Amino acid sequence: MGDDLKKAPAPRPTQNSAIDAFLDKARSVAEPRAARGRLIFALDATLSRQPTWDLAQSIQGEMFRTTAAQGGLDVQLVYFRGFGECRASRFVSQGQGLGALMAKISCRGGQTQIGKVLRHALDATRATPVGAMVYIGDAMEEKVDSLAAVAGELGLLGLKAFMFQEGRDAATRTAYIEIARLTGGAYAAFDASAPRRLAELLGAAAAYAVGGLPELERRAGQGEGAAQLLLSQMGSR
Repeated sequence: MGDDLKKAPAPRPTQNSAIDAFLDKARSVAEPRAARGRLIFALDATLSRQPTWDLAQSIQGEMFRTTAAQGGLDVQLVYFRGFGECRASRFVSQGQGLGALMAKISCRGGQTQIGKVLRHALDATRATPVGAMVYIGDAMEEKVDSLAAVAGELGLLGLKAFMFQEGRDAATRTAYIEIARLTGGAYAAFDASAPRRLAELLGAAAAYAVGGLPELERRAGQGEGAAQLLLSQMGSR
């Protein structure tokens, strides 16, 4: 008798159950990866900078580690040295790649070429948006008004300049602060004998390049001193 019994047909799904099934399927699909950030990493490679160049090379991986969970970061190395040499690398997506590029470069005597760096950043951002530029140097031997004019254009495009100064030269400090202000970025000083501070500054700037102010605010809220320092300047504008 039991063999004669037919299995009862399954009830037709209601509209609500069909919607629930659709939502369950949607949740099972991996969320799209966050957009990668783009950052220009610019350094003064004149002869006096060799110790700090070596330091930057050893800690630049902090930028990639900081942003890995947010979607990742693409970094372009820009440097100047000698009298007229200013070069830009391709964008790289890993610290090993950037470190390898930096290892091929030695510092040479010459004067600062910050104006060329800023104009390159302007052209690069016009072509494809760049979230931030980190600049590391200890001198400024150009006309501040000329640098300010280009910095203002960068600010209009939305590229923030994070100007990190080694040493205490007053004229350099004034110029770096003005460039940072005009772009909506931030300024900080560091001592090469305390490498952790520079590493933290690089990490905070990279976090902004990928996640913007919300990510910087989150890190500041967790007590990260570098994020708090940069945010205090950016938030005051």
